[in-house]
Amino acid sequence: MPQPAANLDTRFPRQVFASKASSSSASPESTAADNSQSETSLSSADEDISTSIEPLDLQRLDAKLTSVGSSTATTSVSTQRLQRNIAQGDLKPSSHGTLLDTYGNEFEIPDITINQVRAAIPKHCFVRSAPRSLGYVARDLLQAAANWSLFRYVLTPRVESTLALTALWTVFTIIQGFIMTGMWVIAHECGHQAFSESKTLNDTVGFILHSALGVPYFSWKISHGKHHKATGHLERDQVFVPATRDQYASRIGRLVHEVTEIGEETPIVTATTLLTQQLLGWIMYISTNVTGHNHHENAPNGRGVGKRNGFGGKVNHFDPDSPIYDQKDRHLIMLSDVGLLATVLALTAVGMKYGAFVLTVGYVIPYLWVNNWLVWITYLQHTDPTLPHYEPHAWNFSRGAAATIDREFGFIGRYFMHGIVETHVLHHFVSTIPWYNADEASDAIRPILGKHYRSNVEGGAIGFIKAIWTSARLCRWVEPSEGAQGEGKGVLFYRNNNKGCTPAAKLNAPAS
Repeated sequence: MPQPAANLDTRFPRQVFASKASSSSASPESTAADNSQSETSLSSADEDISTSIEPLDLQRLDAKLTSVGSSTATTSVSTQRLQRNIAQGDLKPSSHGTLLDTYGNEFEIPDITINQVRAAIPKHCFVRSAPRSLGYVARDLLQAAANWSLFRYVLTPRVESTLALTALWTVFTIIQGFIMTGMWVIAHECGHQAFSESKTLNDTVGFILHSALGVPYFSWKISHGKHHKATGHLERDQVFVPATRDQYASRIGRLVHEVTEIGEETPIVTATTLLTQQLLGWIMYISTNVTGHNHHENAPNGRGVGKRNGFGGKVNHFDPDSPIYDQKDRHLIMLSDVGLLATVLALTAVGMKYGAFVLTVGYVIPYLWVNNWLVWITYLQHTDPTLPHYEPHAWNFSRGAAATIDREFGFIGRYFMHGIVETHVLHHFVSTIPWYNADEASDAIRPILGKHYRSNVEGGAIGFIKAIWTSARLCRWVEPSEGAQGEGKGVLFYRNNNKGCTPAAKLNAPAS
């Protein structure tokens, strides 16, 4: 049975946790305005959301989950649970009904605002120091050069065993992959204007670093900004948008009501899917928009008519006419393409001068490691059995920002990857805070988020590695909770056919 304890922040052991807007502005103040606008443009109902469900006692929760996990009843488990808990005094009736995540945890729709979150963060956390940020760039570049020099000129020259050489160079590529992922993260921070007070410096550093790592800087910066402005929105989010039950059924060639009749996915299928995702996921995303939303016909710029995700669908990060971008972005998309072309030419020159070995071991394999970690990190930031996704009528910025999760990758995450794994929730509320202030800012907002803060740090780095298997096994499609009412019907959670999880709704076959 899945272990719900993994969904509890160990720093707040008595609470069940239910569940950065991107900006091209160079100042935190302008970002605040953008965030505020995102909040005020939504329904005023956001300010008086019911918060009637109290935090559950951990021991009672475990007992109830054990009971639910062993149940195979086809009736409405969620409705029975709600009635029982109300009778016991554990819950008060909610206008949203009862919402259950994949583990069976009851979920409250967040009632926090971006202004509340920002007000809790110490002012100095917003300070972006160019010298300090450039120091991190220099550190990463020096580490990459030192790592190459150590293995190329010290550790391997006198080794004759092919097996030993293979092992040594494998270790090199792994370490180099960590270092290069850190460079990727800094370029990502540049895109959020978290690197310094200067937009010119931010975009210059970000463009150079991301281009060198095979990323179309401005193209991805724009799409990533849209992701931050629509996180968890089923029709506007730009990445890791889950399949609805209808979409999942269509994908596997079944009718919607037949989805619950399928057995558990075999481990070999899960492993194959993960391997493909880790090797090709990033390249497929920027090339075909896989995992992004596929509602391009609704694009305000009118560019999405007749365009779709997938090969030949004309939705990608290289085409200035892609519906992801507006006409005003055209020159930036073309500049991003030029940056990639320059990288290809430089790598070709390296290969011709120094040979295929230097090119492959020194760049190509570490590049694949970067892609792997990029997909691994972002997948787990937005895919978890406890995370909700929202239909348009139930979504707002703060709810989307809270629909992310912090994890723990130990020394690798905090040193090499600059804390991107450990402080992601903060990053979605305020994206202009530099990475070196993110831990302090995260500590400051946790009391404000309370039960809405999500963290799975169990097992540290090993737990982070294991989590991708858990998410791949349990996060198959999303659907509303059976006990949902009103706005709650627009809050969708992951479902699957595994025993011990919240059962998916049983649907009748369509009338013949």
